[in-house]
Amino acid sequence: MDGRTDSVLITPGRKSKARSNDTVPEMNDLSISNNANATTPSKPSSGHPRSLSSAPKFSLPGSQQTDVYAEARSQVKRYLKDNIIGVQTIAEHSNQSTQQFVTRQTESIAEFIDELVQCVKLGLGKAELENKLKRTIAAQLKRRSLTEQHSGKTDAEMFNSAVRFLKWLYPGSDSTFSTTNEKHIYPCFVELINFVAELVVRPPLDQQPTSFDEYPKQLVRSYNKTDVKPDNAEGVHRVDMALKCDTLNYNGLNNDDGYDKDSFQYSEEDLKAKDGRNDERPNYSRIFAVIEVKPNFSDANMLKGFSQLVEYSKNVYWKQHNRRFIWGLVSGGSNVKACVLGPNFLLASRFMDVTTAEGRLELIGFLVNWSFCELPKLGYDPTIRFNHKHGCFTIDMADREPGPAQTTYYLRKIVVVAERVFGRHTRCFVVGKQPPSSDENCNASADILIKDAWPEVSGSAEDDMRDESKLLERVSNGLTGRSEYEGLYPKYINGGRMQIQNARGEGVEDTTRTVLGDTVWAQLGELPLRTHMRIAMSGVGEPLKFIKSIPELIVVIYDVMRCHMGILKHCHILHRDISEANILVRRDSTGVHGMLIDFDHAVDITDDGYAKHAERTGTLPFMSVSNLEDKPTKRTALDDWESIIYILCWLGTFGWNRAIRQSDSKRRKNIASWDGDDVEDIANSKRRDMDSSRSFTEITKGFNPNIPDIAVLEDIVEGLRAVLIDDHKDPNLRGAMIIRDRIPKDNSNNMFRGYEYKPRPDPFVKRAEHWESISERLLAKLEIYAQGAKELSLTDI
Repeated sequence: MDGRTDSVLITPGRKSKARSNDTVPEMNDLSISNNANATTPSKPSSGHPRSLSSAPKFSLPGSQQTDVYAEARSQVKRYLKDNIIGVQTIAEHSNQSTQQFVTRQTESIAEFIDELVQCVKLGLGKAELENKLKRTIAAQLKRRSLTEQHSGKTDAEMFNSAVRFLKWLYPGSDSTFSTTNEKHIYPCFVELINFVAELVVRPPLDQQPTSFDEYPKQLVRSYNKTDVKPDNAEGVHRVDMALKCDTLNYNGLNNDDGYDKDSFQYSEEDLKAKDGRNDERPNYSRIFAVIEVKPNFSDANMLKGFSQLVEYSKNVYWKQHNRRFIWGLVSGGSNVKACVLGPNFLLASRFMDVTTAEGRLELIGFLVNWSFCELPKLGYDPTIRFNHKHGCFTIDMADREPGPAQTTYYLRKIVVVAERVFGRHTRCFVVGKQPPSSDENCNASADILIKDAWPEVSGSAEDDMRDESKLLERVSNGLTGRSEYEGLYPKYINGGRMQIQNARGEGVEDTTRTVLGDTVWAQLGELPLRTHMRIAMSGVGEPLKFIKSIPELIVVIYDVMRCHMGILKHCHILHRDISEANILVRRDSTGVHGMLIDFDHAVDITDDGYAKHAERTGTLPFMSVSNLEDKPTKRTALDDWESIIYILCWLGTFGWNRAIRQSDSKRRKNIASWDGDDVEDIANSKRRDMDSSRSFTEITKGFNPNIPDIAVLEDIVEGLRAVLIDDHKDPNLRGAMIIRDRIPKDNSNNMFRGYEYKPRPDPFVKRAEHWESISERLLAKLEIYAQGAKELSLTDI
C-alpha cells in the first residue's frame, strides 16, 4: 500500500494522527491499495514488507537517518534528468497573450534589480551608495502601482531588502559575505524572492493589467524562518528554505459557489483555525516548494542537494492531498537550478547564475510565472477543494465519456495518502454523494471509495486494455448476479482518466506529458507515460490488522481466493498482485468476510489461462519465484496461490497488528531472506525454503508462538505448500529447486572420462502447464480449512 494509513475524519478541528514507524507491518484502515511505486528496492525495516520498488517511511529513528538519504540518493541517480532546456515553460500561463504580459512583467522586474546591481558596481562609499540605492528604489516605485488592496512595503523596507540580497548578486560588495557559506545565502535568497513578490503586485504604470487573466492569482514568497524543521514534520530533518503560495483576493471576486479562493491549499490542520497559522515558519501542509542551499555546485554537493529535496518533498505529498507534482530549487553558491518532481521524473534546469543579468532574468521568470499561472501549472489538482459552506473537501469525478458531465463527491475520510515522490502517488478517500450533515452517523453511510493514482499507461484511453477502471468495470459486470461473490470485490461506479482544462476551456488528459509540455517531454527519451486516474467504487473494508484470530484470517483468505478464481473464470482476468495490503476484512450480520482489491496490475488471460503480460510486479516477500526471476515463464493463477502461502507465513511470523507482533528477532531470521536488496537472492531463498516439507519447516518454526492457534496456521500453510509443490504423480512437477542430473560422458561408466550436467525442467514451469487442476485442489483444500475455522470461531465471526 502506498501511503500513510491512519484514518482522518475530515471535520473542522480534527487533526491527523501520525503513525510511528517502530511497529510491525500494518495495513490501511479503509483502503484500496497500491503496492508498486517505481523506486528501487531497498533494505526494509524490521518486518515491513517492501514493494518490488518501494521506498522507506520517512519517520525513522535517528540512527537510521543515513539510510533514508541513501534511498533518496539512489532515487536521484535513477530519476534525475539534469540541464533540461525550457523547464520554465512548465509554469507558463496557458493563454499565450497572458504569458506575453507576464514576460513583460518579468523583464521590468529584472531591469529594476539590474539597475540596483549597477549602483553597487560603481564602487561608491557606504553613505553615497545608500543614497544612490534609496533614490533608485524611490524612483522605480513611483513608476509602479499596486494592483490589489495591499498596503505594500515602504521605500525603506524595500531598501533594506535590497541591501541584503545585493550581497549575493554582487559578492564583492561585502567582504563579510561568502557564497560558500550557506547561512550567508539564506537571508539573501529570502529577501530576493520577497522583493520580486512585492514587485509582482506593483507593475509599471505603462504595463497595467487590462483583463482579469493579467492579474497575479497568487503570490509566491519565502518563509522568513530558514534552516528549520517545518511544523507538522516527522523526523528531525531541517529544510534550508521553503516557499509559500499566498492567494490574492480582488474586489468583485465571487465566492458564492462555497469555495474559498485558496481552498486548494487547505489540509486537515488548517481547518481548526486557518487564520491562526504561523506564516513565518514553514508548514508542510502549506509549503509550495522546498529550497536546498549548498556552498557550491560540486557533484557531491549537488547530489546531496537533490537528495534532500527528494526526501523533504515526501512530506509535501503526505500533507497535501491534491498535489500532482512539486516544484523545488537547489542553490550552489551563486548558481540556482529549478526542479520539478513528478511520478517518474526529477528534472533540473540549467544553471541560473544570479551574479549575471541573464541568470537573474531566468530565476525571476520562475518566480513571476508561479504567481500568474493556473493552479495545475503549480502542481495542484483543482478538482480537490475545500468547501466552507459544507465544512468539507469535495472531489470532482469526471464521467468516462467525453464531455462536461461530472459528479461531485463529499469527502468523509482520507484513508491512504501519497508519501513518496516517485511512483503512483495513490490516494484513497471515503466519500458520500451528499454533503455531511449534523447527523453523527453521516460518515457511517459513506460507502464509496475513490482511488486516485498515476499509473503507467500503454496507449490511449480507448486502446489501453490494462486500464484499471476498465478491468474493474469488467469484473463488476462479469460477476453481476453471482451472489456467491457478493461483497468480495469492489464494484465500479464511475471514473477513469482525469482531464485538466486548457486555456480554451477544453478538457485535456492529465498526463505527465501534458504536465511537462512538448518542449521538455522531447528531451526525456523513452520516459514511460503516466496518466492521472481516478476511480469511484463501492465496497469499503478494513485492513488485515483488524483480524481478531487465525480462524478469521483463514475465512478471509478463503473468500479472497474463491473471488480470485471466480474473476479468473468468469471475467478472464488474473489479479497478479496478491499481497496483504490488497486483502481487506469486511463484517456484516453473517460474519467476517474477505475482499480482494486493487486491480492495478491485473491482466487478461489467454484461452489457456496464461497471463498475456508477464512483467515483474508485486511486493517482494509475497512475489512468486517466477515473478521474481522475471523469466519468460508463463504466469498463471499458481503465482497468486504461491503468494498466498508467503502472506500466511509472513503474518504467522510477524503478526498482523501491534498486539501480536514478533519480538524474537532470531525467529524471524529465515523468513527475512524473502526481503532485501537482491531480487535474485530472494528467489533463490524461496526455492530453497519451498523445495521440501523439511526445508519449509525452517520457515514455520519461526512463527510467533504467542499467537493463539498458531499451530493451526502452521498445519494450513504446510498443507497448501504440499498441494502446490509435493502432491503430483509426475516427478517433474515436484519440488522447487532445479535439479541437475550427472551423466557420464561418451556413455561410459569410466569416471575419469568426466561427466556432463543436464538440468531437469523447472518444476514451476511444469506446474504452470497444469495450473487449473492444481488451483482447484488448492481451493478445495482451503475450503476445508475455512469450514473448520468457522466452526472454531462462531462466537467471534
